[in-house]
Amino acid sequence: MSELPQVDGVTHHWMRARGVEFHYAEAGSGDDVVLCLHGWPQHWYEWRHLMPALADRHRVIALDLRGFGWSEAPKEGYEKEELASDVLAVLDELGLERVKLVGHDWGGWIGFLLCLREPRRFEKFLALDIPPPWTSAKSMAPHLWRFWYQWLILTPQLGYRLHRSNQFVPRMLVGGSKRREVWDEETLHAFSDTFTEPARARAAVQLYRVFNLREAPAMARGRYADAHLRVPTRLLFGAQSPLPHQAVGGLERHADDMKLELVDDCGHFIADEMPDLVAEKAREFFAVTT
Repeated sequence: MSELPQVDGVTHHWMRARGVEFHYAEAGSGDDVVLCLHGWPQHWYEWRHLMPALADRHRVIALDLRGFGWSEAPKEGYEKEELASDVLAVLDELGLERVKLVGHDWGGWIGFLLCLREPRRFEKFLALDIPPPWTSAKSMAPHLWRFWYQWLILTPQLGYRLHRSNQFVPRMLVGGSKRREVWDEETLHAFSDTFTEPARARAAVQLYRVFNLREAPAMARGRYADAHLRVPTRLLFGAQSPLPHQAVGGLERHADDMKLELVDDCGHFIADEMPDLVAEKAREFFAVTT
């Protein structure tokens, strides 16, 4: 295993849920819990800035999803609804009935699924740079070219070799950012080094393979067309993100209380590029009583 990066005030723990060993990082204390879910190609360390910023008011837990970071990487279980079930099982094991939620990229997608499935368990949801699952195929069609990298990843053998190369992940992190100066070699390797392990490279490939070959076709057939979000939600989207904020629509029809905010001079990796802004938005949103 790669060496865990260290963040002041953050401790590390492992526990089992659904037959998988999960790693989570933790900061702060108390009953007001914020759960953070990372995206690809990252892990708990994506939240290295946000955790200390919220720890004075919250107990902050950053979970490594199945196959990522220091969680176990089984061969199966990478459907996003399965990953959502993992998160619910972890909350059960930790005895947490209701939490506030932050999610970026796939962690944001899983966050939407969680809030749709179990709204009583999530007080508020701060989503970062990810379209919601009810986004229509029609609205996404003009932007499909933006997802070229997914087809590289799911190509047999190629995606596996790319992840293990220790070059692909840094290029994707830097290339998906507007503020590229935030990435130093140590931080880039903190994310890329974990994928040199064969099981984690396979997990990353599976994440995209099952989405494009199984989940996306089901969505195009209307899997989430009638979804309705009851959890108060804020979506921050980098104005210069390679993902299409233009495809985010139907908020009034699909959500009771959801607002989209564009963040100028920011790409996809908003928690890394604009950590102070994300912390400010989280503190403001989570402080409001509903």
